[in-house]
Amino acid sequence: MTDTIDAVAADRALKAKHRAVWGLGDYPSVARDLIPELGRVLVAATGVRRGERVLDVAAGTGNAAVPAALTGAEVVASDLTPELFPAGRAFAARTGAELTWEEADAEALPYADASFDVVLSCVGVMFAPHHQQAADELVRVCRPGGRIGLVSWTPEGFVGEMFRTMKPYAPPPPPGAQPPPLWGDEQHVRGLLGDRVTDVVARRQSVTVSGYASPEAWRDSWKQVYGPTIATYRAIGDDPARVAALDHDLAALAERYDRGSGSTVLDWEYLVLTARRT
Repeated sequence: MTDTIDAVAADRALKAKHRAVWGLGDYPSVARDLIPELGRVLVAATGVRRGERVLDVAAGTGNAAVPAALTGAEVVASDLTPELFPAGRAFAARTGAELTWEEADAEALPYADASFDVVLSCVGVMFAPHHQQAADELVRVCRPGGRIGLVSWTPEGFVGEMFRTMKPYAPPPPPGAQPPPLWGDEQHVRGLLGDRVTDVVARRQSVTVSGYASPEAWRDSWKQVYGPTIATYRAIGDDPARVAALDHDLAALAERYDRGSGSTVLDWEYLVLTARRT
């Protein structure tokens, strides 16, 4: 009994930490200004239609939920960090979309089995620490014959490399936690979903990010807006040498990917994967 209580307390603490991380900085500006197309790509890939019941897991500010609602589908946007919902509601209001916003843990969704025709997650569920647990929930709430659609940053792409760059500077992950970019590996996701799905289709695409004067300008902006980067810098804030080293490493990463002329242009690779619930 004591072990169970300890495990529950540890999970609550971990989820509180995750919620706090995504409340840092200005993730709504990232979703709005840098990666707005990803949600539309996912909605098109899964073929969301009017009248379908759709769940967006780890929806953030509704990058996928809002375009799904604009098809006429009945959409629930769920996220562990409800602090993101005001920006999401404003996004929905600007577009005329109507949907429901609900706080929910991707590893313990508060919905009945087979509740949704389509289950989506756009660079969201990949950040749940326990991959199999999260994947099991995606499958559980999707009806037989329904569709699951995911967009995730790839391990080999810019964002995956950014997380590898930050890893030596960040606190060690909790036991059992897996790296988020593994969700961008097709075989990893196939293994998570197993024979509970069929008709798996996966392809890699890239979103182009620009508007930065230099690799250093991207780094300095990212230190202000992106929760995981802010948290990493806070963890080493009392060590100026490590801060300087991470500054160097992130700028060097952006410089290596930069294909711009006169300003920084970066291509961020992601995996689009769709499947049908058996």
